[in-house]
Amino acid sequence: MEVVKWIVVWGIVALVSAILGGIIASYKRRDHSAWAAWCFVFPPLLIVVALLQTNQGPRPRRPSLDQDDATAG
Repeated sequence: MEVVKWIVVWGIVALVSAILGGIIASYKRRDHSAWAAWCFVFPPLLIVVALLQTNQGPRPRRPSLDQDDATAG
């Protein structure tokens, strides 16, 4: 039963870390979805995103699927 408790604790920590990572990355003008995913997989990355400087200028934007397909060839 002890293993199940650790799995549950890790799951809660991972979910909270992903949510906070996405919020902090969005505030710092970073790619919030990528940071949320990485913070979910490896929760200590929340410290890294918190220590990063805020991006200057416009928020980075991913190209749309149509633009991505057009550049792929």
